[in-house]
Amino acid sequence: MTDTRPTLFTGAAGILGRWLRPRLAEKYGRLRSSDVVEFGPALPGEEIVITDLADAAAVDRMVEGVGRIIHFGGISYESTFDRILQSNIAGTYNVFEAARRHDAGPIVYSSSNHAIGFYTRDDRLDASVPQRPDSLYGVSKAFGEDLASFFADKYGMDIACLRIGTARPDPTDVRQLSTWQSYEDLLRMIEACFDAPKLGCTILYGVSNNDRRWWSNELAPHVDYRPQDNAETFAAKLIPDGDKRDLNDPAVKYQGGVFVADGYAPKRR
Repeated sequence: MTDTRPTLFTGAAGILGRWLRPRLAEKYGRLRSSDVVEFGPALPGEEIVITDLADAAAVDRMVEGVGRIIHFGGISYESTFDRILQSNIAGTYNVFEAARRHDAGPIVYSSSNHAIGFYTRDDRLDASVPQRPDSLYGVSKAFGEDLASFFADKYGMDIACLRIGTARPDPTDVRQLSTWQSYEDLLRMIEACFDAPKLGCTILYGVSNNDRRWWSNELAPHVDYRPQDNAETFAAKLIPDGDKRDLNDPAVKYQGGVFVADGYAPKRR
């Protein structure tokens, strides 16, 4: 049966949110879009709700009556623990718990490659690898994935966790030749998640069909994600003279890039 309830989209005022909003409205019809800051005007069929995700009562009101949830809200960069705790950790719990209470879902959750950022550029990963977060931000995304696993196992909820690489119009540096996901492919991934017959807790890497990608989605065959774009199209422009980076630089050595390098100071024995 087709779910006629509105689709909830958190993080709608962000860079990805602004691109996705009209396309989600076109695909799914009624849209309830939310962020902590004012944005708009509303699109046809769209309801705008200004909500602080750390406010459990406000999140409960926001979730009541919706069907699908696309949870992209929260801080998308490294910050203090207190800020990340409220926005990404408490906020994600509040969304998942409200969805449980109101029988909403499935949920597509914006996790991040920074949940596994301390793997090296020589590692090739699938969804079975242990998390290795590279930052407090990455820790918050690892928490969100574990929370999704709990809600799926305990309550039978369907949640897809997208370990998004670098979602932007074009790749802009050498690392992004591996991590890039075009906006169009991100939308294809969201649609594939909602088209899947059952998600449980599914981990997916948000990456285009890049020749240099580090990540595989082979453990999620039930999600028919078929990326169409390839960062290699931009390689000649980005590295016309070959890759001359220092391979011992932690921003180069590790998949998390500058998130690893920021404050990197391992103790020497």
